[in-house]
Amino acid sequence: MNKAQLVEKIATEAKLTKAQTETILDQALETIKKTVAKGDDVKLVGFGTFSRGKRKARTGRNPQTGASINIPACKVPRFKAGKEFKEFVN
Repeated sequence: MNKAQLVEKIATEAKLTKAQTETILDQALETIKKTVAKGDDVKLVGFGTFSRGKRKARTGRNPQTGASINIPACKVPRFKAGKEFKEFVN
């Protein structure tokens, strides 16, 4: 399912216009991104938790040349599915 299909499905079930639904979805995603970028978690009970993790610096290998390269440490987004979501999928 892509974003357009998701917007259409939510709009139909919530009895909203597609434009209203897309605005709400965009705002929700933007809020999640900004909150996680600040270092705070977004916990949606029953669905999951969005958080920011750290990845250590490491040595990688260029697949074309085989040369070793240093990959710097960085921050990455993480998502951990909630118990209800996990059970629903199984």
